[in-house]
Amino acid sequence: MAKGYVIVNANVTDPEKYAAYRPLAAAAIEAFGGRYLARGGKSETLEGSLLPRGVVIEFDDYDTAVKWYHSTGYEAARSVRDGAAEMHMMVVEGV
Repeated sequence: MAKGYVIVNANVTDPEKYAAYRPLAAAAIEAFGGRYLARGGKSETLEGSLLPRGVVIEFDDYDTAVKWYHSTGYEAARSVRDGAAEMHMMVVEGV
């Protein structure tokens, strides 16, 4: 079965508020068996226009990634993050 990957492109606008979001998001990810493959750190835009922060999260499969996003645990994390970051997020099925 193919893995599911959540790809995030973000710009943190309120670091203090975003700091409260991070442990909640991590707990929700862990609850669905997900793991961070990349989170923040050094990055460089090679083509196009992207926000400065990149995150890649791996889940066992596509459906689990979608269920995580719509879970009550991640919904709570998103509500804490509200107004702290501009987010672009997608889920893709691995090969």
